[in-house]
Amino acid sequence: MLTAISHKTKQFSLVLIKIGLVVAAFYFIYTKLFHNRDLHFDEFIQNLMNFSAISANTILILLFLSIFNWFLEILKWQTLVDCITEISFNDAAAQTLGALTASLLTPNRIGDYGAKAIYYQALQRKKIVLLNLIGNSAQMAITTIFGTFGFAYVALRFQPELNYNGLFIGLGLLGFIATFLIWILKTDGFKKQKKLLYKQLDFLKNISKNSLFKIILFSLVRYLIFSFQFYYLLYLFGIEMNYFEAMVFISSMYLLSSIIPSIFIFDVIIKGGVAIYLFGLIGVPEAIILSIVTLMWILNFVLPSVIGSYHVLNFKLPKTVS
Repeated sequence: MLTAISHKTKQFSLVLIKIGLVVAAFYFIYTKLFHNRDLHFDEFIQNLMNFSAISANTILILLFLSIFNWFLEILKWQTLVDCITEISFNDAAAQTLGALTASLLTPNRIGDYGAKAIYYQALQRKKIVLLNLIGNSAQMAITTIFGTFGFAYVALRFQPELNYNGLFIGLGLLGFIATFLIWILKTDGFKKQKKLLYKQLDFLKNISKNSLFKIILFSLVRYLIFSFQFYYLLYLFGIEMNYFEAMVFISSMYLLSSIIPSIFIFDVIIKGGVAIYLFGLIGVPEAIILSIVTLMWILNFVLPSVIGSYHVLNFKLPKTVS
C-alpha cells in the first residue's frame, strides 16, 4: 500500500511539474510579447503593416525556413544519441522540442542539458549531457568562426566603441576558470573526479568521425538557414544590403549575443540590443531591427516552444531497468 501511495504521489508531483513548466513558459512568452518596454505587441504589428512587404507567400517561406532549421536540429540530436542508443525521429523531436520549452526559463538554455538527460536511464545521463555539449559546442564553434570574421570586418571599418574593461574582466574570468581546471587535474585530491573525467573523455573519443561530420554539417547548415532568414526579413522590410554586408552584421550580432549570459526567454532583448547597436552603424531604424528580432524569436523559438509544450505534458519518466 505504501509503495502504491508513493507511486501515486510521484506521478502527481510529475504532473504538477509539467503543468508548471508549461504555464511558466507561456506566461513569460506572453509577458515578453505584450509587456515589452522596447516594443509592445501593438507596435510590432503596426511596424509589420507599415514597413514590411510580408504577405501570405513570404510567411510560408519564413515558416519553411524555421521548420527546416528545427528539422536539422532534431536530426542532429538523433545522430548524437545514436552513439549510445538508437532513437526514432519522433522521439528525437519530442526530446528536442520538449527540452526547448523546459529550458526557456534558464540562463543560456542550460536547462536543456537536464531536460534531455531526464528522458534516459540514470546510467546514461552523463553521456547524454556530454553528447548535448558536443552538439551545442559544434553550433557555437560555427557561430564563433563566422562571427569572428564578421566582427573583425565591422571593427576595422566602423571602429565601434567597446567596453574594454568588461572585455578584460571576461577574459580574466575565462583565464581563472582554465587555471582552476588545470589545477584540479594536477591535484591528487581529485583522483576520483579525474578518473570520471578521463572515462567520459574516452567515451567521446569513440564517437565516429562520420557522426561528428554530420553534427558539424547540421550545425553549419542551421547557421546558414537562420542567418539567411534574418537577411530575408531585412529585405522584406526594405533594407537594401548585399548578402555579404548583411552577413557581416548578422554574424557579429549572433556572436556577441551568444557570449552574453542571459535567461533564454529574454534572448530577444539581448539580440535586440546588440542588433540595434550594430545595424545602427549603417543607419537601419531601431523600430525595424526590433521588429525583425522579435519576428525571428517568434518563428524560431515561440512556435517550437508551443509544440514542445505538448511533449512536456506527455512526458513520462523512463522505465527503470531491473
